[in-house]
Amino acid sequence: MEYRTLGRTGWEVSAVSFGTWAIGGTWGTVRDSESMAALHRAAEIGVNFFDTADVYGDGRSERLLARLRKECKREIFIATKAGRRLDPHIPEGYSRENLASYVERSLRNLDAEALDLLQLHCPPTDVYYTPEVFEVLEGLVKAGKVRHYGVSVEKVEEALKAIDYPGVQTIQIIYNMFRQRPAERLFEAAKERQVGIIARVPLASGLLTGKFAADAQFEADDHRSFNRSGEAFDRGETFAGVDFETGLRAVEALRAVCPPEMTLAQFALRWILSSDAVSCAIPGGKRAEQVEENAAAADLPELSDDTLAAVRKIYERLIRDRVHHRW
Repeated sequence: MEYRTLGRTGWEVSAVSFGTWAIGGTWGTVRDSESMAALHRAAEIGVNFFDTADVYGDGRSERLLARLRKECKREIFIATKAGRRLDPHIPEGYSRENLASYVERSLRNLDAEALDLLQLHCPPTDVYYTPEVFEVLEGLVKAGKVRHYGVSVEKVEEALKAIDYPGVQTIQIIYNMFRQRPAERLFEAAKERQVGIIARVPLASGLLTGKFAADAQFEADDHRSFNRSGEAFDRGETFAGVDFETGLRAVEALRAVCPPEMTLAQFALRWILSSDAVSCAIPGGKRAEQVEENAAAADLPELSDDTLAAVRKIYERLIRDRVHHRW
């Protein structure tokens, strides 16, 4: 497993880490026994960074990670997120009282004295222009409730504003073969400020695994069924904002340039790791074999310049006009 520095935390984190949205909820049926097997297998093969949120299964994935930390013998880092419990989800809700209560809830779920990394969970854009919110985060660090903090964002512009705050250690943003805009300005700015980049939705909600056909069916409680046009939350979170049919066409084009020693999922993850600004990618995994396939991408050869150029051409031809200006 390759390890990379995460911002100014001093942590060396696995380049392919583990996102726990899928084992929390809104991804169809999931069994805790299988989820724990996947988490343990991840730790066994060197994954040491796990991303979660208080709303994933209403704390379900946080509680699973608490079990992992107790049961595994390796040091792991757990990042969680707060803010999406707000209803309505408005800037004014990011108050000292609310954030403090969310932190206390996550501490109980994770059975921890302090949160390793707290991230604001895709707050409204106005929050990034509210210094008082970041003062609250500083206060949580000083109080010993939080070790480090960062933000999970929807838009590149939000990320660029967030890194103006000196205490922000990490930016979590959608970055994959279908969402290439972050590499244009954000990555260099983040490197200059020593801010870690956590690449989320790295497999475009599974599209980039190449395992879906046009007639694919998803369970009713799976966001890939009910959020394709942004009915429940930001459209960009589902299939990276690309309509399913276009995504399938792009996947077939990518399959044609995928190195023979890689699966398509590994190709997608290896592509993300081609950028040295990325600290880690956080694919999900419901089963141990998925985790093994994903983690193996970190040990595969770097992609050639010709392959990287081919991926860019596919993006320019099929994807760019549909997503580039949105996020």
